[in-house]
Amino acid sequence: MTQDIAPTDAAPIRLPIERETVLDPPPKLSELRAECPVSRLTYADGHIGWLVTSFEMARAVLQDARFSSRPDLRHSAVHQVLGDGQPPEEDVPGMFVGMDPPEHTRYRKLITGELNVRRMRLLEPKIEQTALKLIEEMRAGGNTADLVSAYASPLPSLVICELLGVSYQGWLKIRPVSEKMLRTDSSAEEVKQCFADIFAYLAEVVAAKHIEPADDLISGLVALDELSDVEITAIAFQLFTAGHETTMNMLSLGTYTLLTDPQQLAALRADFSLLDGALEELLRFLTVIQFGISRAALEDVDLGGVTVRAGESVTISLPAANRDPARFPDPDRLDLMRPASSNVAFGFGVHQCVAQQLARAEMRIGFRTLLQQFPALRLAIPRDEVEMRDGAIVYGAKSLPVAW
Repeated sequence: MTQDIAPTDAAPIRLPIERETVLDPPPKLSELRAECPVSRLTYADGHIGWLVTSFEMARAVLQDARFSSRPDLRHSAVHQVLGDGQPPEEDVPGMFVGMDPPEHTRYRKLITGELNVRRMRLLEPKIEQTALKLIEEMRAGGNTADLVSAYASPLPSLVICELLGVSYQGWLKIRPVSEKMLRTDSSAEEVKQCFADIFAYLAEVVAAKHIEPADDLISGLVALDELSDVEITAIAFQLFTAGHETTMNMLSLGTYTLLTDPQQLAALRADFSLLDGALEELLRFLTVIQFGISRAALEDVDLGGVTVRAGESVTISLPAANRDPARFPDPDRLDLMRPASSNVAFGFGVHQCVAQQLARAEMRIGFRTLLQQFPALRLAIPRDEVEMRDGAIVYGAKSLPVAW
């Protein structure tokens, strides 16, 4: 049943970003979802749009072609907090995340063709080998380590470098730039410069693949001879940045969550066949894209009784949608044995994460290998001393000291 929607003359609110507890979204989001799941939202630059907090309304927007992903029309997650300029990907050929069909469809089809079953089957044993190697290195350093720098960060980084055909050493040099680009305290000019630096690095990689191709995704796109080098670089950029940050933070924050919930951890250790369902529950419960995603109305749209006018921005709070009690009973409780049900951690509709199966494979193998290899894994510091990445678009732990 559709909930009551706030009247259009309700006072706009600012995006709730302050958490009261480490693992839960800002409580104001729950209040808004209960009272008015489509609320007037004031962005940091003064622009007025809408905030969606219910699961039903979130999926409605994300699958409706009347809402555009174009960055020149919408206000992004950064605008919610900073409000100082357009996203850096505007007008770059190949930035498919900021395109609508049919342009978006063309790029997505080419990418999914390269992320085929054969390539995924080749990657899975390499993911496990990489995880085991990183664990060997952790053991060689003693009986404590920072899980973020020793495991959660290098695992997806090494995998995405393998997939794309990018030098891992090159990635290590450019990684601080990527981290700065995704911080909300970086200015618009700093974000654009970070974008330019990463783009220039990847452009060199693409150029090299013309001379020395290999069995990797960038070489595969070059061999298709359907895209310009700028388009291929843009595709690599999106997979390169997104393919690291989300998985890294899910591995670190997911491990923190399990280590601070002994009952749930014990249930998983007792039966690793629960892992696939447990992973979906962790994705739902944590939803690391903490400020949500945005769209712009291409025409007037009735959204559950509210008229969203053409040109207005709509921000979908993925964490709020994934904690909606109308969809997930007792949603603020982690339950690794919860019956499988859809969540919007990877988005929904035509823009649902194109590499979500790779991310799931990394997390499934990453969690299983870690927990099997370290049966006595525990936090090395009190849980309330673990520092979180509050000021980043993708939420997670800055570091996670563990012992075994």
